[in-house]
Amino acid sequence: MATLLQSSDVIETDVCIIGAGITAAMVAERLSEQSSADILVVEAGNEIFNLSERFERRERFIAYGENPWPDDHIRGQTASDIQSRSMAVGGLALHWGGVTPRFTPEDFRLRSMYGVGTDWPIGYDELEPYYQEAEERLGVAGEQGPEPYDVRSRPYPLPAMPLSYNLVQLKEWAERSGIPFWSNPVAKITAPYGDRSVCQRCDTCNICPTGAKYTPDITFQKLIADRRITLRSRTLVRRLELAEGSDRIAEAVGLDRDRPDQPVRIRAGLFVLAAGYAWSPHLLLLSRSERFPEGLANRTGNVGRWVTGHRSVSAFAEVPIRLYPGMFNGHSLLSKRFQRPGPLDRYVRHDLRVWDSSTRRGPRLLDDDGRPLLGDALLDDWRARTRTGVTRMRAYYDVIPDRESRIDLESGLENEWGDPMPRITFVDAPESADLRPHTEDSIRGVFDRIVAAGGGTVLTTSVDDGQDHPGGGCRMGADPATSVVDSFGRAHDHDNLFVVGAPTMVSGGCANGTLTFCALSLRSAEEIARQL
Repeated sequence: MATLLQSSDVIETDVCIIGAGITAAMVAERLSEQSSADILVVEAGNEIFNLSERFERRERFIAYGENPWPDDHIRGQTASDIQSRSMAVGGLALHWGGVTPRFTPEDFRLRSMYGVGTDWPIGYDELEPYYQEAEERLGVAGEQGPEPYDVRSRPYPLPAMPLSYNLVQLKEWAERSGIPFWSNPVAKITAPYGDRSVCQRCDTCNICPTGAKYTPDITFQKLIADRRITLRSRTLVRRLELAEGSDRIAEAVGLDRDRPDQPVRIRAGLFVLAAGYAWSPHLLLLSRSERFPEGLANRTGNVGRWVTGHRSVSAFAEVPIRLYPGMFNGHSLLSKRFQRPGPLDRYVRHDLRVWDSSTRRGPRLLDDDGRPLLGDALLDDWRARTRTGVTRMRAYYDVIPDRESRIDLESGLENEWGDPMPRITFVDAPESADLRPHTEDSIRGVFDRIVAAGGGTVLTTSVDDGQDHPGGGCRMGADPATSVVDSFGRAHDHDNLFVVGAPTMVSGGCANGTLTFCALSLRSAEEIARQL
């Protein structure tokens, strides 16, 4: 276990993991299995081990719209354009949707296959065993899609989430277009699995009351109970410092939020930065020194650069099917038909999802003229309005990042301890900006194809200008001139510093990135264990 030296604010350990989100959970668990090293996990936010409270929090969320995670951020620890302020033991994956698709082989070979973007230093085949391992650790339920669209060597750990009546009807409707669809994989258990409860499909995945959806607090509580790690929460690491006359990291310097006037120093042989796409590069930029005046791991100026993600195009459509407001509207159908499109004249790749949106046709209290609807009139109106259903279609499309897509330090925006906060600026690479109208028109064409084949009408279409599932900022690569870390996450400039998960991403792909973050982290953990 981590050792306290002289004062409770000086700690020595073998491995210091900074951050306690889902990638930190993967690394800590894997390292504790493969080595006897002392592992310290340091988290700036609070411990939220509240499974016993979640039924009550869910009730208040439903009744009042109350935030079910009121303690999951630090006031003032924010940034311009940041996607989320979540900072707690468990991180964003306390309240994620649990959707866990894999990337496809094309994502790792964009330059070689399509002449755009950058090839990753690893391919799908190298990452595939770690995808499988991540699915087993998370408890992923799924079904394999048809070849050649869904590539995997082994079955999912758990059977797919059952489709609701409405999704069964929508699958038949959508597949009239010739596009195959199947159940979206999710980290929600559908059969007994470890100590977790089976998903009841109660439709409040933001606050799962039973523990059926994987959240990292499950892993951390088990590791702590088994004395395999030490967790120190409410401790904000503000900088990393080098050993004298060396490029090796000697210690992390921070503060205890309960005693902010007394520094905390953590000395370790190996440091793992697992603080997410925003806070990992931010800490490196804060850690300026005479040897590294632009921040640690930043000899070539790539820390905070190449920030990536993907955008979406969505549509709501009226369908000639009677759908009933029912259970588990959060689940969806998935197709990878356009993630693996084959040869292309112009580059466009995206996933494709279909949801039940029948709740948009729920009962109402006023008719179109504003007159009250009561009793039989309300029910007659509802029956008339649900003779046809409503579905949502959405596609995440690949956005190629530019070097100027970046995280830097914003002058004038500081936390209460005087640290400049990150500023996040998403910039498309020129080829991606040029392709954007073509991409969005192509996706609208897919929506029109589905509706034309199945019947119905597109009601609305919208384009998201923000980028979802962001990554990058410490991207991996073989060449230090264009990257920050190698394919295992080891910093080119510091042999005892690893960055894991989302910051190492080369591109954002066409699908939710969390499973890929986890797979990359497990691969990094295996290399860290070898180094130990």
